[in-house]
Amino acid sequence: MNRPRNEHQKRQGTFQQAVKDKADRKMTARKEGDRTIWYGLGMFGIVGWSVAIPTLIGIAVGIWLDAILNDPYSWTLMMLFFGVIIGCLNAWYWVQRESRDE
Repeated sequence: MNRPRNEHQKRQGTFQQAVKDKADRKMTARKEGDRTIWYGLGMFGIVGWSVAIPTLIGIAVGIWLDAILNDPYSWTLMMLFFGVIIGCLNAWYWVQRESRDE
């Protein structure tokens, strides 16, 4: 006769734990507030553009240098590389800044 009561208590305990976990998740979501899908898309855009713009500027400068200087080196490739490096550092900065604001 003790067995059904123990099963009932186990189920009730797991149910209470599930309700508590769900309430904790809701409270965490409310504390974060503005962390919606739009926030995520905005961050994705900031990171994307912070890499793309320096890369495109590097390519443009490289093409310009290749036209002016008659070197055996490809300035376009070198400036592309530097633009990507600067863009990645820029993206890292933005991500770190947003992580500190949490």
